[in-house]
Amino acid sequence: MRTIAIITARGGSKRIPGKNIKEFCGQPMLAYSIKAALDSGIFDTVMVSTDDEKISDIAKKYGADVPFMRSEKTSDDHATTTDVLIEVLDEYEKRGEKYEMACCIYPTAPFLNGTRLKEAFETLNGSDADTLVPVVAFSYPPQRALVIENERLIFKYPEYLDSRSQDLQKHYHDAGQFYMFRTEAFIKNKDLLLGNIIPMELSEMEVQDIDNEVDWELAELKYQLLKKN
Repeated sequence: MRTIAIITARGGSKRIPGKNIKEFCGQPMLAYSIKAALDSGIFDTVMVSTDDEKISDIAKKYGADVPFMRSEKTSDDHATTTDVLIEVLDEYEKRGEKYEMACCIYPTAPFLNGTRLKEAFETLNGSDADTLVPVVAFSYPPQRALVIENERLIFKYPEYLDSRSQDLQKHYHDAGQFYMFRTEAFIKNKDLLLGNIIPMELSEMEVQDIDNEVDWELAELKYQLLKKN
């Protein structure tokens, strides 16, 4: 079985300029995703899909392949992760290289490591699922959400008004780190979150959205704490 890691690292981040290659705890952010993929030892190819020459140079410096640049169509703000992955898999197939298993890794996943990726691969490979998605539980039950309507605070789901938090079903959200998937099923479904999906539950300490400068600082603090422990 041939496997590929596709790290999606477009240039042009607006909220955090140069986000994918900005220094994070001593290294470019992108370097952590590349290292995790290489350390896992499960991939025949570790590549970065980018439209940016500087990102390309850094990706190669840290050991990833950049055999072609991203097209204009998959480089704008409207391109989806699915668009990028299909383009990459199609381009490799044109070159006579076909992969049965793939992993989409985001370039802003400093908490990811090779052990996690290897575990994900072995779990998916040993199942009949199409995709494995890392998830993290919401820290507070969404069933007890409050909303503001007509300048008044109300319960979104009044049927849970008197429910104890521990009695409510646990809800999860995408951890935003990676997706391990069988390529044949993905090409058929055209979506990573459709089909037969199994979860990999992560702790809150392993996950941090990085959408603004405050998120960035929190992520560095959390990363340093994890390293210390």
